[in-house]
Amino acid sequence: MTLAREDIERYSRQLMLPGFADSMTTLRSARVLMVGVGGLGSPLSTYLVGAGVGQLTLCDGDRVSLSNLQRQPLFTAPDVGRLKTEVAAARLQALNPSVQLRTLGALNATNAPGLVRAHDVVVDASDNFTTRYLVSDACAAAGVPSVWGAAGGFEGMLSVFSGDLTLRSVFPEPGGDDCDTVGVLGPLLGVVASAMAVEVIKLLSGQGEVLLGKLWTYDALTGRVRTIALR
Repeated sequence: MTLAREDIERYSRQLMLPGFADSMTTLRSARVLMVGVGGLGSPLSTYLVGAGVGQLTLCDGDRVSLSNLQRQPLFTAPDVGRLKTEVAAARLQALNPSVQLRTLGALNATNAPGLVRAHDVVVDASDNFTTRYLVSDACAAAGVPSVWGAAGGFEGMLSVFSGDLTLRSVFPEPGGDDCDTVGVLGPLLGVVASAMAVEVIKLLSGQGEVLLGKLWTYDALTGRVRTIALR
């Protein structure tokens, strides 16, 4: 794929990065499935579309609520009651018209296997363990890498899973409380989502070292970041 003049101008800042110009055409042809367009998916999708991911499929069955606006920057007050995927797709398309955007309802056991196989990378930005396990199991069966993240209270974490290493390897049983129970600091989700976007771009572009086999954690109250090796 040859970059058009508009693409060269649009992506000029990342094309300046060492080695990135050779990876840009791969990024432009990549297919990414994002499960969840909420606290993590809202800022994450913005960065992926801005970076020029070729195709982004948004999978979420929820509608915008007033409580979402504290931490989900894709949405505004007039959007309350509308489908998140519908609003997100319109905003993201306006940000970068060259990206192909698809919208789907909630992921389930029936559609997960086919959806995962049709994409190069899966981003798990969901907010419950039922969906997280579904994503992880489908990715393991299809041999598709996934970038997973979670946040609640003042703490966030993320990892990259591939092959035999899955979410169940780290969390054999559901654990932790969601933001509906313990609350969440809005900017914390932006920190974790940004780090997840970096991992997706590294996976697609071949740049850097991804967090495969590692658990990255962030404590917003102390500013402490830790990277833990997984076995």
